[in-house]
Amino acid sequence: MPSSRAAAEPGDAPWLAIVIHLTFFLLLGSALTRYVQRHIDSPDAAAVLALAGVLALLYVLGPAVGRLAVVPERTAVRFSHGPGRPPARHLLWLGAVVAAWAVLVALAPSFSWCAVPLFYTALRTLPPLAAYVLVTAFTGYVILAQLRLAHRFDVDLVAGPAAVAALATAVFAFMDRQSARQAALIGDLVRARRELAATERREGTLAERQRLSMEIHDTLAQGLSSQRMLLQAADRVWDDDPARARTHVRTAASIAERNLAEARRFVHDLAPADLAAGGGLPEALRGLAARESTAARTVECHVDGEPGPLPDRVQSALLRIAQGALANVREHSGASRAALTLTYLGDEIRLDVADDGRGFDPSRPAGAGTGPGGARGHGLPAIRARVEQLGGTLTVESAPGDGTVVSAAVPLRTEEAGAP
Repeated sequence: MPSSRAAAEPGDAPWLAIVIHLTFFLLLGSALTRYVQRHIDSPDAAAVLALAGVLALLYVLGPAVGRLAVVPERTAVRFSHGPGRPPARHLLWLGAVVAAWAVLVALAPSFSWCAVPLFYTALRTLPPLAAYVLVTAFTGYVILAQLRLAHRFDVDLVAGPAAVAALATAVFAFMDRQSARQAALIGDLVRARRELAATERREGTLAERQRLSMEIHDTLAQGLSSQRMLLQAADRVWDDDPARARTHVRTAASIAERNLAEARRFVHDLAPADLAAGGGLPEALRGLAARESTAARTVECHVDGEPGPLPDRVQSALLRIAQGALANVREHSGASRAALTLTYLGDEIRLDVADDGRGFDPSRPAGAGTGPGGARGHGLPAIRARVEQLGGTLTVESAPGDGTVVSAAVPLRTEEAGAP
């Protein structure tokens, strides 16, 4: 019958329990029918019929006793008196079943075959050692009952019950081990899935942090840097050239306005403001070039090839790359001319940012000096990270005094070209 141990073993097949229960009642009914047909006039008939009814009733009460005896805890079930030990309530129920069966067999040995399903109940209810002892006692008692019924010694009556008990015990032990292995495997899979989910969350968090740091660097930080430079320039000429100072202030205000728009869209995780305005990447680059052009520096924009639709993430990344590269030009190069060139090559799109500034040595470690990969901000490492996220390549050509060309090439798969 279902018991505390049965409930603790999720690997038990429900159909097997049903078969065992049906077998018990079939054997009990068969023995009772045989007794009624042959011994209804016996003086013990009333006691046998009563005991058979009591045994059937006790067996039926097994599920209710099992439910009351266990306390579920998530997927595992623990005994109310400690893990691995059956509770007193269930031991009392099992003792009552065994006692009723033993007295019944003493009065009518033909009921001894009901011991077969009781083997299964004992094995599921008790710890292994106690269960094996009880099964052995069952077997010996059945052998004695069968020999008393036959009125003679027969090897079959000794070997048969012993073989059945051994087979039932071996089958249960095998199923018990399989159930334990299955439970362990399920536990390992659940733990592995949780660890994988935790790893993915950590990786996603790190990737999002990197994305946010690059977004802040390429938008808010660069805008604030430009405003600071313009306001400092306005402060230097405020007394000598008020008109020029006002021009610097107006330009700083314009940058602040764009920074505000970027910050709002950044909070809502939308596309860059230039892209959201319509016109796609080419128009966004032209607008960027126009804003970066000053009296001291001219920035041009060229588009080669046949423009086509690009995935949003590619457009956003290339615009951020252009912003970062021009920020390096503005802050570090001292260039008087710069050029943005966007080239459509069918299966690839290329963005080149060239300037005629002082240049630098690309072989020097990042953070050394004041070149585009120098100590301020993310510089080239941030640009390179964006290109690598798109599966592209970044090339930097420069030398001291010869200007700089930063080239980002991003491959385009056919299915991505028409992506929204």
